[in-house]
Amino acid sequence: MASHRRPKQPSRTRVTVLTTAAAAAVALSANVANAAPSEKLSKDEVKAKVDKLYEEAEQATEKLDGAKEKQDKLQKQISTLQDNVARGQEELNELRDGLGSMASAQYRTGGIDPSVALFLSSNPDDYLDQASTMDQLSAQQVEALKKVQEKQRSLAQQRKEAADKLKDLADTRAELAKKKKEVQNKLGSAQKLLNTLTAKEKAALAAAEQERSTRASERVDLGNSSSASGRAAAAFSAAQSKIGSPYVYGASGPSSFDCSGLTSWAYAQAGVTIPRTSQAQANAGTRIYSQSDLKVGDLVIFYGDYHHVGLYAGNGQVLHAPRTGTVVRYEAISNMTFEFGVRI
Repeated sequence: MASHRRPKQPSRTRVTVLTTAAAAAVALSANVANAAPSEKLSKDEVKAKVDKLYEEAEQATEKLDGAKEKQDKLQKQISTLQDNVARGQEELNELRDGLGSMASAQYRTGGIDPSVALFLSSNPDDYLDQASTMDQLSAQQVEALKKVQEKQRSLAQQRKEAADKLKDLADTRAELAKKKKEVQNKLGSAQKLLNTLTAKEKAALAAAEQERSTRASERVDLGNSSSASGRAAAAFSAAQSKIGSPYVYGASGPSSFDCSGLTSWAYAQAGVTIPRTSQAQANAGTRIYSQSDLKVGDLVIFYGDYHHVGLYAGNGQVLHAPRTGTVVRYEAISNMTFEFGVRI
């Protein structure tokens, strides 16, 4: 007779796990079924988002340029301070050698004055604070010790200043790295959006950009260049020679530019030094608040935080380096938020 065994019952733990997994699978299936299908952004929606990202990237770029400019300035100042400290130390050594010669002469003629011996083995700051000691020194010794003291104080101040600037430089480099990463992230996000477009859509956007640039070029009244001053006209002419050069963030010529890189480079060709960033350029001359008063070659500042700048080209147009993916070109001032002009 065959034996009938009772089937082995699954453990309570196993039942619980299987039940939980099944419930999760049902819930996931329900979520997938109810989820709205992802919608592809239209060409115009992509353009709007990309333009916004490019504007944010340009804002970060101007801060990046400011950090670069500050870094360069700090490095020059630190180098100068370090050179001054080295020269000052040599001068201090010479002054001390002079005092040593005095002490040797005193020793040969009857022994070293106790006050001089004290100086040679201690800090002259403490030394000169003792009035009784001063009474024991000759006028020549007093003058020599004062020079040593002044030189030591000067060196201490310069060393402190150099140390402070080195710390500032380290902070600036950290800020530089942060801003560079921010720009790269914005540009990367913009590129991802552009990659969602078809070749036909990309071509349509490029054609629209070209048409806008062509219209702006046609409207530029080159005859207005005679209304510009000599240096402004020279700067504008230099910028014109770079039409078609690519926009590259952080670039200041001669083959690629960002917005303030173009304006600062153009004025440099005219023999005029202006600040590197658009925010600083906004304060580099006389402000012109009416567009009708602008002259060719004037700087034109855009947006409330002054993060974009170009050169006035006449007839309501500006010559500028717009953003990543474009080249130096003419554009209508009305396409951007005009703040004021700046006459250098």
